[in-house]
Amino acid sequence: MKLAVVGSINIDQTVMADRIPNKGETLPGHDLQFVPGGKGANQAVAMARLGAEVSMFGCVGNDDNGRRMVENLRANGVDTEFVKTVDGIPTGIAIITVGDNDNTIIVVAGANAAVDRSYIDSMKNRLLKYDMVVLQHEIPLDTVHYVVDLCSEHHIPVVLNPAPAAGIPAEVIEKTTWITPNEHEAALIFGTDRTMEELLLAYPEKLVITRGSKGVSTALASGRILHVPVRPAKVVDTSGAGDTLNGAFCFRIASGDTIEDALRYANTAASLSTEKFGAQGGMPTATEVKLALEKEEQP
Repeated sequence: MKLAVVGSINIDQTVMADRIPNKGETLPGHDLQFVPGGKGANQAVAMARLGAEVSMFGCVGNDDNGRRMVENLRANGVDTEFVKTVDGIPTGIAIITVGDNDNTIIVVAGANAAVDRSYIDSMKNRLLKYDMVVLQHEIPLDTVHYVVDLCSEHHIPVVLNPAPAAGIPAEVIEKTTWITPNEHEAALIFGTDRTMEELLLAYPEKLVITRGSKGVSTALASGRILHVPVRPAKVVDTSGAGDTLNGAFCFRIASGDTIEDALRYANTAASLSTEKFGAQGGMPTATEVKLALEKEEQP
């Protein structure tokens, strides 16, 4: 199975602190690092580390950061043939504060804004050769909806991780194969007039809601609500955990797993990712996930 990620490529400026500062507050930081990131790139790396054949579609600036991010993707086994370098716009950057087992993130789009319809049109014939397409919300929403339409028209499964949260037209939701918000994003997208269970039952085996320390939930075609609990972890950094879960889920569901098996695998991969520093640096290999799953099964 060949997977394509159409999304963001950033460099993450990550500062460590004892906790997240309050509004107007200044706190001392312990460390400052510049590490590869971007939800699109993160999910591509997560898939590649687990053994997937994955290509990245996106844009970087004609700068040192862009060259570093492309080289990092290649080093992690991601095909970068279709990554475009654009002049006059810097590579995207995310400013991340990590503290007390949590984080805050501010993203400056930069070259990610150049992932527009004209870019997709220039890559269309190549993109439509893939078995699954994965999207997020760190590129223009118009592009996201355009790619969903293309995939639907050509019967290509598409996974949409709607982060950061933004309104999604009903027809786009209908055309996606899976949509994977967290609880906060689900509330902003679908409203709060239904319970989580009611919302899941309205989109069986389409809507997957990630719930942080409470695991991940979906509704099966049978009408049963499936809750997959989180694997306990010695948390170092939660950055990239959601991207690891999404990447692992896409890889396993594309490989033919049931949704229950795919989510269990993805939840374990995400938990493992929190035990190391950095969004991509903590992403596990297939062997690491296999060993963790085997350990969970032991009496």
